[in-house]
Amino acid sequence: MPYYIYRVTPLGPIRQLSKLAQFEVFKEASNEAKRLRREADLSPGEAIKTMFAANELEAEELLNQPPKEDLTTGEDY
Repeated sequence: MPYYIYRVTPLGPIRQLSKLAQFEVFKEASNEAKRLRREADLSPGEAIKTMFAANELEAEELLNQPPKEDLTTGEDY
């Protein structure tokens, strides 16, 4: 499965996803994502994300999922 690199821009309650690159090897994808984060002129709230998925549709679905809550917070902790 390939690794996809996206620019994620929040637009109100939804996220705009722009595919930047695709790699078959994690190390190459990781290095490119780090380079893009260093060199890109990101607006507040924008991010460069790497996603491992079977195809672009799955990658975009995963990126659009809301973040999971941290279950280690609350009165019990």
